[in-house]
Amino acid sequence: MASDKKNPPEDFCFEELSDEERLKYEVAMELGLYDRVLEKGWRSLSAKETGKIGGIVSRRRNKEEQ
Repeated sequence: MASDKKNPPEDFCFEELSDEERLKYEVAMELGLYDRVLEKGWRSLSAKETGKIGGIVSRRRNKEEQ
């Protein structure tokens, strides 16, 4: 369950991520949270920050489907 919450591996390659994972990292970058996610993992984010990322990801996915 928490395996996707860990820090990315040392040989982290942005291009090898799934589209959904890549979108999460892109949104984190836009919000200025990318460095913290890379250093400390997704668990370092507050519920508010995580919700903001999730909301933006959902809106973008819904917009792409239309």
